[in-house]
Amino acid sequence: MAEKDQVKPLTPAGHQPRSDGEDDYEAMHAKSNNLRRKQLYIQCCGCLSVLLIVPTVMIIVVLTVCHVKHPSLRMNSVSIQRPLEVVNGTTTTGGRDQNLTLLVDFLVKNPNYASFKFRNATTVLYYGGTVVGEGQIPAGLQAKARRTIWINVTVDIIIPEKALLGGQSGIMSTGTLNLNMSSYTRIAGKVKMLNIIKKNMVLGLNCSFMYNVSGQAIQDNCSRQHVHF
Repeated sequence: MAEKDQVKPLTPAGHQPRSDGEDDYEAMHAKSNNLRRKQLYIQCCGCLSVLLIVPTVMIIVVLTVCHVKHPSLRMNSVSIQRPLEVVNGTTTTGGRDQNLTLLVDFLVKNPNYASFKFRNATTVLYYGGTVVGEGQIPAGLQAKARRTIWINVTVDIIIPEKALLGGQSGIMSTGTLNLNMSSYTRIAGKVKMLNIIKKNMVLGLNCSFMYNVSGQAIQDNCSRQHVHF
């Protein structure tokens, strides 16, 4: 019996056979689209991160770098530039007041990231509640950013004759005389950051002195500073 010819099924209308090259092209195209989507996603995440990080950094900078802190004022030492006139262990008033010159050494420490510029500064000395001397600190001085500045102030003092009188008129015993004085130092200035943040400050310092005439020595005691805005 002769074998019948096998009948092959017809290809459906509209269906075209695809080559391996076309399949590879579509796979590469899909892979490229996925890669573009991933890159776009990464770029969007990066932009969003920048938008979140920049304001945070600015806030941190404002709260740290641009935060104005209090400069500190301290007296380092007091030395005698011109002592009272002492002859043979005594001081003669000669019927007049006497002059005493002191050199006061101050320290101003600026913790800010901007300079602290002085407008005016004064040291006033008192004896018995009365002003007996005054020293000026030149305006325009400045403590640079995060630096410390040392300031020397010369104070000329007039000691009243009545404070120098001892057992005899015009004569005093230097072995028993201590002159107790007090002082107040005031420094006004401004801290300015980026021409945006400006802060006026006034530093104040109270001190007391004991001047031993026989030993030509000064003992000082300074209270803590106080700051005004």
